Amino acid sequence: MAGLSGAIVAITGGGSGLGLGLARYFAQEGAKLAILDVVPEKVEALTSEFGNSILAMQGDVRKVADLKAFHDAVITRFGGVDALVGAQGIFDGNRPISELPIDQVSDAFDELMRINVLGYILSAHIFRESLAKRSGAIVFTASSNASYCADGGGLLYTASKHAVVGVVRQLAFEFAPEIRVNAVAPCGIANSDLRGPSALGLDGESQNDIPKDMFMSMIRKVTLLDHLPTGEEYGPAYGLLATPGARILTGEVIMADQGLANRPIISAGN
Repeated sequence: MAGLSGAIVAITGGGSGLGLGLARYFAQEGAKLAILDVVPEKVEALTSEFGNSILAMQGDVRKVADLKAFHDAVITRFGGVDALVGAQGIFDGNRPISELPIDQVSDAFDELMRINVLGYILSAHIFRESLAKRSGAIVFTASSNASYCADGGGLLYTASKHAVVGVVRQLAFEFAPEIRVNAVAPCGIANSDLRGPSALGLDGESQNDIPKDMFMSMIRKVTLLDHLPTGEEYGPAYGLLATPGARILTGEVIMADQGLANRPIISAGN
């Protein structure tokens, strides 16, 4: 995509799933990459795949010190930053609130909101001045299901993804005109590796554990396209919002839902 070649892109949560796919897309487009991930083994894998052309760091988006260290390393290595892409997130296993033990709800809520929402807020705050110097862009990750519909996850995940939309719109207002703030709302993602909160004992579960045939059956029921996109295939949507050429877009959420919002209603029962 024109405008990404040579752009300096910082990605949080870029070690697997959607984030890794986005990293591969931006690299193919000629961007200079800095990637933060909380899992040391994933950071090692990033270095093995991309080599020394990227900056790969271990860090937790919930920790200000880790995000500041990441920001400073980006500026030291590349001299600036053009786009911040947030791809980190955890799921809640689609557990209805009635099935969650009441003594686990608060901790699970805190864990989901701190990773899925606070991590975006903190990274935006820390990268703000550097992005403003280059009229940069922020692109966060919402959800075409959980940000707008019921049953795109359990209550806790749905609450977190609704919150992301609010964060995007408020930051677009506060950071204008120097920084554009937008989001992409993906639907299903192949090889997502999305995991659950440790507070619910779900950190060992991954969406990759769902049999592909079962996942595809669900996708066919709720979308119009018979396809489960990879993280790389979501890249053009993120790339559009990250490129300087998208000066007319801020406070927007691209619904990358494979037609989910346009699925049949009346004819579905025929």
